[in-house]
Amino acid sequence: MAKKKDSVDNGTEQQKEPEPDFSDPEGFVDDIPDEQLCGDLLRSKPRETDGVESVIVVDGLPLVDRDRLDKLKTVIRKIFSRFGVIVTEHYAQENASENAPNGNTTYMFIEYSNAANALEAVKQADGYKVDKSHTLCVNLFTDFEKYESIPDEWHTPEPQPYKDPGNLLYYIMEPDAYDQYAIVTLGIPKAGPGGHTVQANDIQVWCNAIPEPTEVLDRVGGTETIVKWSPLGTYMATFHAKGVALWGGEKFEKINRFAHPNAEFIDFSPCERYIITFSPKAERQYDNPEVLIIWEVRTGAKKRTFSEIWKSPWPILKWSQDDKYFARLGPDMLSIYETPSFRLLENKSLKIPGVRDFSWSPSDNILAYWVAEEKDVPARVTLLEIPSRVEIRAKNLFSVADCRMHWQKSGDFLCVKVDRYTKFRKEKHETKYSGMYYNFEIFHMREKQVPVDSTEIKEPISAFAWEPIGHKFAIIHGEQNNISVSFYGVKKGDTPTLLKKFEKRRFNTLFWSPQGQFIILACLKSAEGPIEFIDTSDFTIMNTLMPELTTDIEWDPTGRYVVAGVSAWTGKVSDTGYSLLTFQGKSLRKERVDRFGNLFWRPRPPCLLPHAKIKEIKKNLKNYSPQFETKDRMRHSKATMEILRKREEIINAWKEYREKKQEQYAAQKKQRLLLRNHIETDELDSDKASMQEEIIEVLVKEEIQDTE
Repeated sequence: MAKKKDSVDNGTEQQKEPEPDFSDPEGFVDDIPDEQLCGDLLRSKPRETDGVESVIVVDGLPLVDRDRLDKLKTVIRKIFSRFGVIVTEHYAQENASENAPNGNTTYMFIEYSNAANALEAVKQADGYKVDKSHTLCVNLFTDFEKYESIPDEWHTPEPQPYKDPGNLLYYIMEPDAYDQYAIVTLGIPKAGPGGHTVQANDIQVWCNAIPEPTEVLDRVGGTETIVKWSPLGTYMATFHAKGVALWGGEKFEKINRFAHPNAEFIDFSPCERYIITFSPKAERQYDNPEVLIIWEVRTGAKKRTFSEIWKSPWPILKWSQDDKYFARLGPDMLSIYETPSFRLLENKSLKIPGVRDFSWSPSDNILAYWVAEEKDVPARVTLLEIPSRVEIRAKNLFSVADCRMHWQKSGDFLCVKVDRYTKFRKEKHETKYSGMYYNFEIFHMREKQVPVDSTEIKEPISAFAWEPIGHKFAIIHGEQNNISVSFYGVKKGDTPTLLKKFEKRRFNTLFWSPQGQFIILACLKSAEGPIEFIDTSDFTIMNTLMPELTTDIEWDPTGRYVVAGVSAWTGKVSDTGYSLLTFQGKSLRKERVDRFGNLFWRPRPPCLLPHAKIKEIKKNLKNYSPQFETKDRMRHSKATMEILRKREEIINAWKEYREKKQEQYAAQKKQRLLLRNHIETDELDSDKASMQEEIIEVLVKEEIQDTE
């Protein structure tokens, strides 16, 4: 079949349309970068360093012959496989020597699946001791080019400009020792990018001044969850989608920020040198996650990261009291790290089969841990001195279901609450206990050979708390309908003695004053839960409150004031806010705060006075009382004058407003007369001629009398 020719009516061929011209006009300048047009393609563009950044060089290996090479490979593979998947490994060969006639050289190459694993291996394995004679030197393969480009002539580096953060401890220089507190107000959740819900909460910082608190900071949308003060009160941490920020100084300026997406938990070291950020979501969102990161607070530098965390309660890492060591729990092992190297202490973890929990002393580098019982081997509580790893004391325990360790704040005592059983049975992978009873094992840390006293309690224990400064502890025990609160005293060389027992109480929490002696017993998150204020010197009940609902109780650092709050975090609560109380339970102020979240008192650094001097001041407190009473009277008088001054200001403002409105009313009189046909209506008796009098009779009461 012949092809049909394209034609028009006159037989002429159809004229083709001109092709479009996509060339740029003369003088055109393209201001859109390639990264914006095809950024996803550029990111996947091959680079010269691909395949090299994931290679490390390990030097310092033992020189072995071929018979022992396989054993060396097993040891090295075990060390470096912890940091990621090893793709290839190559041991460089060398001519034979007297030490290794068929030998292998002292260095090797390892290639990981990605560069992040290689970087982690360099950080953690550099300086690792294989044995007494061999220490590994680990470097990235790409570092050799950097070292080769170092100039022969050394030039003095230019000093970096110092950024003055201001006086970070200004708050403790307040003349009247007023404390600060932060309030978080919940924002309204909104839909964010990717369908995620975003909530920006407001922050306010107040100074607890008299007669009224003064505002220090008001920041709208300052955090996405809560705020957290550092242990000594120097910094305030806020949470954001991209990480955590630290604020400080008189104006609360940004001190540092730590980029860790979706960080939900943070923890400061006791001396505030380091901060830990934890992002649980990172474990399931990234191939090589940084689940937990340790940062240096001053510089913001990453000191160590962990990609895999053994399931344990927060805080996952626990610090020694001087920031020199931190430890974490693993399956049948306890890993202790030292700072500032952030390496394992002695390059190895402690192998402790059955270890369940551990805790540091708050005053000494002593670590306590407990091991569960296994068949005929009893449970065991051990005190370990660090860094020597010398066992100070150990206590065997029988028929143990669980243990909880509680250190007294000054480190004088360690109480181990032991849950014991009389019978147990195993069901599949779970062990069930019956016939439960409880023991308190009290370790006297300051006495020779650390003696241990034991106290038995038959009833279930729901709360335990040491007196922060003193030698007493309190417990809440008993069944749900028969709850009691007991106080015990601990003395040197004696077993704990029962000091006082309050029976048939409705409490579930204990709150000791930071300075000891006074305690609050409360029933939180319960309708009409009682709150009692008790002086434990003679166990008198100073006050009892019956609020409708209380969700939070917070002591201030000095032990003078208490806040009882109702938080919107607990659910749909209409009346949210907080009440400021004295340590005796007297109400000073009640604030209703819409969508109130939390209130956090700013901590104070420990007192620099020696314990003997503090004891002397308390003994002679009556000598100091008159000057403080005089100051209180002056402050009260000043407060009264302040109230009168405020009232006078309000009255003057009202008078000024009234005079202004009267002038405006007089100026509008002509306009009113025009609108009312020139009839004067400003006064009731201004137009008597147009007024009419009307008398209205109203029947009030009707009586019928019998005339007979």
